Amino acid sequence: MRSLRIAVLDEELPYPLTSGKRIRTFNLLARLAERHRITILCHRNAEPGEAEAARKVLQNLGIDTVMVPRAVPKKEGAGFYARLAGNLLSPLPFSVTTHTSPELVTAVADFAAQTEVDVWHCEWTPYAQVLRRALGKRLRRVPWVVMAHNVESLIWKRYAETEENSVKRWYVRRQWQKFEKFERWAFAHAMWTVAVSEDDATLIRETLDGTEQTEVVDNGVDTEFFRPQRDVERDPHRLAFIGSLDWRPNQDGVKLLLDSIFPQVKAVEPRASLAIVGRNPPDWLRERAAQIPGVQVFGNVPDVRPFLATCAMTVVPLRVGGGSRLKILESLAMGTPVVSTRVGAEGLRLEAGEHLTVTADESDMAAAISNGMADPDAAMDRADEAQRFVLREYDWAPLSEKLEEVWRVAVEMLTPSVRR
Repeated sequence: MRSLRIAVLDEELPYPLTSGKRIRTFNLLARLAERHRITILCHRNAEPGEAEAARKVLQNLGIDTVMVPRAVPKKEGAGFYARLAGNLLSPLPFSVTTHTSPELVTAVADFAAQTEVDVWHCEWTPYAQVLRRALGKRLRRVPWVVMAHNVESLIWKRYAETEENSVKRWYVRRQWQKFEKFERWAFAHAMWTVAVSEDDATLIRETLDGTEQTEVVDNGVDTEFFRPQRDVERDPHRLAFIGSLDWRPNQDGVKLLLDSIFPQVKAVEPRASLAIVGRNPPDWLRERAAQIPGVQVFGNVPDVRPFLATCAMTVVPLRVGGGSRLKILESLAMGTPVVSTRVGAEGLRLEAGEHLTVTADESDMAAAISNGMADPDAAMDRADEAQRFVLREYDWAPLSEKLEEVWRVAVEMLTPSVRR
């Protein structure tokens, strides 16, 4: 099998591993770089100091990088709201227009003119627009793949269903409609679409004009890194929420946790405490947590394993989302019990009641958490069974081979003379 030249278009360099998206991208590409020549073309990482450190780590793995000197604008301040208003005049979703910068379009066009690329890989659906702008009509003559970390239109649909403010709900519905139209174009024209779950793949094929060239490459876990720590004692009353705190679905889930679920748990078990762990916690979250006894926020930690190893369980109170949750896999790989909503657990091949506890609403989740604290042995039995399943089904190595097969088939579809 010959080595392929892969060009990956993305938001930023996927390091340090502080978000689910970065974890997935890094683990797949790191393994595939052992066999293929990979170049990541992206914007500069927004956090100061990250970009150069990330470039060096990727370079050591054999991955080349082309970074444009422009970071994706942050979602704050007057400029953010001006861009939101300006997007009302665009047929494209806000995320697509924000990420389709002239600088990156030019860099991609220049790279295409100078380099013979076997497969163009859009590591997030909005970057299909960057490729379309950069290649123009040539897009029909090159193998290109879209990685759908989520079905974005499904997330925006769920935003619309849960938003209480009528003005915001109107705006969100517009974004939902724009994303649905954009995804129909991207999934219909890409040579292959890669979904992270069979649920997402079915939605793409059946309702978003995706062709049969839609493959599932599950989210996974580094099973050597995330292992049970039997010599560490768990706090039987400690809960952990772990996830990127600058992602709106996680913010919605944390707010529900603080406003409704945790107070109900605290009323039953006064010794209950909660650690909220994740990337870039907003000021409102720190301020809200400081008002609640037993709640602490830990932002941008270098390693989540100490929290997973010492808590009684991790909680996933998501109402909005898509794809699947890597943090559930990481928790279960370490033998940590998980209590989740249906939305939080969807997309994973786990059985409710056998591998984790899945709840219907916030009162149901509060009761399940309280029951888990009262009967920790039953919760640990489920976690042990889940840990064996995750080690068997969700290791990154075989998952990277599935993505490699997608790349090779994409090349063959356009150039039949190339054979595996």
